[in-house]
Amino acid sequence: MMDTRFDELLDFPTYQTFKVMGVADDALPNEVVSCLQRLAPGDYSPTIKPSSKGNYHSVSVSVRVTSKEHMEEIYTELAKIELVRVVL
Repeated sequence: MMDTRFDELLDFPTYQTFKVMGVADDALPNEVVSCLQRLAPGDYSPTIKPSSKGNYHSVSVSVRVTSKEHMEEIYTELAKIELVRVVL
């Protein structure tokens, strides 16, 4: 379980942009969005940027989060995706 201070820094509900760094694979954005759809259903249009060498992609998505626990759960679940390396 994470021990964050999101509740001290943010007023919920709020929109948070999650930046997911992962392997440059066509499946990455779909896996990120399907994970988010489970946790925070919405209409997502991720922004995808390749790394300078093209080995990794960064997928940025703005998500409506309703609580500190909700935000922590999203970070935890996104990090479990096999192609994902870092969630910011």
